[in-house]
Amino acid sequence: MQTILLSREEVARRAKHLYESTIRQKIELEENIGKMVIIDIETGEYKVDENSLHAADYLSAKHPNARLWESRIGYNVAGSLAGVMERLSK
Repeated sequence: MQTILLSREEVARRAKHLYESTIRQKIELEENIGKMVIIDIETGEYKVDENSLHAADYLSAKHPNARLWESRIGYNVAGSLAGVMERLSK
């Protein structure tokens, strides 16, 4: 199967759409706030884990050429270097 190249912006757009339309209501629970979610933008599969590498490895094992996107559940960014991670309100 031929791989179609997508820009970073298109990957993010697709992932955010999946997150908002189907994933958010399932995972944005108090016990998951601060954990990472990795989304395969082509299959819609996702994995929640404390460690994004474990989640990415899990999805990559199922689909070796998966296009993955990561986000920190309940926050505006996945990580910060001397910046501010703001908690999103529900």
